[in-house]
Amino acid sequence: MNYWLVKSEPVKWSWDDQVKSKTTFWDGVRNYMAANNMKAMRNGDLAFFYHSNEGKEIVGVVEITKEFYLDPKDETGKFGMVDVTAVEKLPTPVTLAQIKADPALADMVLVKNSRLSVQPVTPAEWKRISGLGGLVAARPGSTIS
Repeated sequence: MNYWLVKSEPVKWSWDDQVKSKTTFWDGVRNYMAANNMKAMRNGDLAFFYHSNEGKEIVGVVEITKEFYLDPKDETGKFGMVDVTAVEKLPTPVTLAQIKADPALADMVLVKNSRLSVQPVTPAEWKRISGLGGLVAARPGSTIS
């Protein structure tokens, strides 16, 4: 299993929207590095759901439930999307400030390249952030709220 972080502006698509929808497509990515990260996602991979701009915090976990496929809104035919399903809300959101202040997370892509909308998370980073957020285990089938 691989781990990821996906970013969304809460005014456009929030964690609450994700929970209401349960499963949705993650589209609109037009950065080549982020798109390549989406191409590497596999069914069953988990991703942190990050509120960007407002909040700047990790608020939930989603599961990749459909691998990369072409985005019909992309006229160039170069970009695609994946489907994600809400898994679990973090009991305690983990802020960007907390992440930047934690020496164990100093090399995280979110710290080094904060503008990247879809990014990898190492297993050690996943474990550390899950602990900071109060997750016992972010697994499919967890209760979402």
